[in-house]
Amino acid sequence: MYSVFLTQSGGMLAPISYILGLIMNALYEFLSFFGIANVGLVIILFTFITRGLMIPLTIKQQKYTKLSSKMNPEITKINAKYKGKRDPESMQKMQLETQAVYEKYGASPTAGCLPLLIQLPIMFALYAVIRNIPAYVNDIYKLYEGIANGIVDIPGHVEVLTKAATEVGVSTTKFTEIASGPMSINHIIDIISKFTSEQWGELAEHFPTIQNLIASKSGEIMHINSFIGGLNILDKPGFSFPGILIPVLAAGLQFLQTKLMTANTPTDKDNPMASSMSTMNTVMPLMSGIFCVMLPMGIGLYWVAGSAFAILQQIVINKHMDKIDVDTLIEKNKMKAKKKRARKGINPNASIEELAKKQTKSIDTAPQVNKSTSGYANSVKKNYDSSKSNSDTSYKSGGIADYANLLKNRNNNKGDK
Repeated sequence: MYSVFLTQSGGMLAPISYILGLIMNALYEFLSFFGIANVGLVIILFTFITRGLMIPLTIKQQKYTKLSSKMNPEITKINAKYKGKRDPESMQKMQLETQAVYEKYGASPTAGCLPLLIQLPIMFALYAVIRNIPAYVNDIYKLYEGIANGIVDIPGHVEVLTKAATEVGVSTTKFTEIASGPMSINHIIDIISKFTSEQWGELAEHFPTIQNLIASKSGEIMHINSFIGGLNILDKPGFSFPGILIPVLAAGLQFLQTKLMTANTPTDKDNPMASSMSTMNTVMPLMSGIFCVMLPMGIGLYWVAGSAFAILQQIVINKHMDKIDVDTLIEKNKMKAKKKRARKGINPNASIEELAKKQTKSIDTAPQVNKSTSGYANSVKKNYDSSKSNSDTSYKSGGIADYANLLKNRNNNKGDK
């Protein structure tokens, strides 16, 4: 027997996909109640609702972006100051000064990444649900189940569907029973749910005894999957009209979305990341358009709906962010940071330097008796040569004690000036 392949996305994404699947199923049943059974419309509403649930994360990301416009010039200066310096002392100083900037603005180095990291699994789960709609929408599953029940008892269906699985990109696992055992109903559905309009006709030719059943059920399936201009969301748009409109809209709307997202973000020409981001903002929309040409139109429709929603959302957020004063935002961040430190048992009124040192790993492992450079040099020196006087000792070139003695002498010389 074949194993069950009709998956509600497994692994870590399973709980998220399950919840999103419930939303899609509820939307389909709600529209069906009013006689509107259309998967394309469900995908659009589904995308709007799920993107709407992520608005708080988007606002948080935008606040961090606005804050970064104040922080980045200072961080860029620090990076330029220590450019090319890779010795432990310089690296530690750079880390301390960078951390001090974040403390100054009440921000965290991970604040900008966290919302994106939270959104990523949601986005992957969204894709999984849209790609496997019959696994989540009960009424659509029943349509495919009617065909699968007719196919499963026909001899030779394994060979026909194994070939079809290769054509539609569904993986098959070969078992020793492949020649004699039938496929599971779910495995058959997983294959035929990826069929385009042309493949339904080919399937009917292979199974003439249930040709009428396939024609009837596939007709219903294509009806609920049809969209504007008679497009089937399971078909690939290619370069023909009107299908080509999906990739064009996907690329154009995503390009407009990135423009709106970066409209209020000043570009720092001295920051090497700025050039990389500018390139990505141009390349990614083009890549989206190319992918939409090769993928089923349902995926492209999801991207178009997502970009359209993001544009409307960004317009509103930009107006909201224009009303927020950066200094006020900084003060609020500082207050939140103080409360967070207090909960951790850290003095909320500690100086920036003290906080930075606590949050930055020290490069030395010697007992922290004296934090000065000469104190550090003395402690290391004593560990390696406590029995010899400073004047009579010779150190192996490049050794730790030699390095400590140089640090000590340098600081002593500074004191003599």
